[in-house]
Amino acid sequence: MVAIGSKALSLEEVYNVLYNGEELVLEAAALQQVEASFEFLKKFSAKKLIYGINTGFGPMAQYRISDEDTFQLQYNLIRSHSSGSGKLMSPIHTKGLMIARLSSFMQAHSGIHPEVVHLLRDLINKNVYPCVFEHGGVGASGDLIQLAHLALVLIGEGEVWYEDKLQSTSEVFARLGLKPIGIHVREGLAIINGTSAMTGVGLVNLIEAKRLLAWSVTISAMINEIVEAFDDHLSAELNAVKKHEGQNKVAAIMREVLVGSKMVRHRPDHLYKELEEEIFKDKVQEYYSLRCVPQILGPVYDTLKQAEQLVVQELNSVSDNPVVDHKLENVFHGGNFHGDYVSLEMDKIKIAITKLSMLSERQLNYLMNEKLNHKFPPFMNLGKLGFNFGMQGVQFTATSTVAENQTLSFPMYVHSIPNNNDNQDIVSMGCNAALMAGRVIANTYEVLAIHVMTMLQAVDYLNCHERLAAFSHKIYTDVRAIFPKFIEDSPKYKDLQHIKEYLMANQPVQM
Repeated sequence: MVAIGSKALSLEEVYNVLYNGEELVLEAAALQQVEASFEFLKKFSAKKLIYGINTGFGPMAQYRISDEDTFQLQYNLIRSHSSGSGKLMSPIHTKGLMIARLSSFMQAHSGIHPEVVHLLRDLINKNVYPCVFEHGGVGASGDLIQLAHLALVLIGEGEVWYEDKLQSTSEVFARLGLKPIGIHVREGLAIINGTSAMTGVGLVNLIEAKRLLAWSVTISAMINEIVEAFDDHLSAELNAVKKHEGQNKVAAIMREVLVGSKMVRHRPDHLYKELEEEIFKDKVQEYYSLRCVPQILGPVYDTLKQAEQLVVQELNSVSDNPVVDHKLENVFHGGNFHGDYVSLEMDKIKIAITKLSMLSERQLNYLMNEKLNHKFPPFMNLGKLGFNFGMQGVQFTATSTVAENQTLSFPMYVHSIPNNNDNQDIVSMGCNAALMAGRVIANTYEVLAIHVMTMLQAVDYLNCHERLAAFSHKIYTDVRAIFPKFIEDSPKYKDLQHIKEYLMANQPVQM
């Protein structure tokens, strides 16, 4: 079980809830603080003007709300803002959203009734996913639209995705014995104000991006092995004189992958001796997509490391407005719901992963083009040239998908549109940034799957299985179990899907 409350959640703990099905438990001490925050706000707001409790919202905050209308005000806010469109967010993204919202509430600065955190915990643990739409939030005042759809379910309305089908919230609640929350003071505003949608999606993006990087480093080591590259561009000595952590980490992992390989060559054994040739048969240095992997993937590593730090900080932050401080007995109005921290990191992630997909596509092209590699048949065609097509068809898919990544990588962070009668005159577009980064990540799994398919065909063409490093040999064996060697042409879309699923279910090395 993962406890939430008194200490900061880590990305590993989020991973265990999202992917391993570990249950969340609410720490008793933190629950007491949530209760204290609620009781304080209920008393404090009785005869004071506090935004969103006895005022309208946004540019209509100048209007006082009468005491008899304050509860209905919260319901009106939730229902009016449940106006998303487009695709539904995936269950894994929605679960991330709920974890992020629960984490914010458990900081005890929201003034919500404790029943909110209990119901959120139950939805997470029982895998009940509110229907949250991708389109809507602009990421300032938080992810208003996405979180309104969460709030709609918490009050017992709308629909949920449960047991792999769309169902009425009220019916699922009745079946599971769940009770909708009531409105006590500001539950509507508290639930929909915050960065929890972009943060929840961002947490999933971080997990998947780190797995992609692990695969890219591993695959890059293997292609260097298969083409019998020299090993000095991976050496500790060469990389140590460049002082970037990511570069040295990537080079070190590549060396670990290649331990015991009988294919990678040591330069002194071949070129550091007296030679009589005027023109060398061997390429003295590899193409950049093979030789510069630590320098290309190192920045990806460093980017993901910083993104993890900042997104996890956001996970453990309070993104409400106003912020309730029951210990100082005050309510502070401000802009903690603004999503710039997450938005900028999501843009960095999608740019970094797009570059990773570009590296994969260039390595793939190297394997396909006999004029470059001077080692393999065109398109890794193991059949009859001109009659069979090998990997020619699948290469188009990789090229097209990388091109889409490049277009998607235009940053959302610099794309603000004022709205809300210019009350929200500059916004983060953080949820858009997170969802687009997720699309780039999903695309990149497809590119890497095609890369792996081609690389395995190369191993079989060379018949070099027994010369591979033990690490490489295991990956070869595992993938060949779901994708056998082929010579005759056949549809490859199912093979591509199977390998993509394999990559998503496994992480070869720790990053």
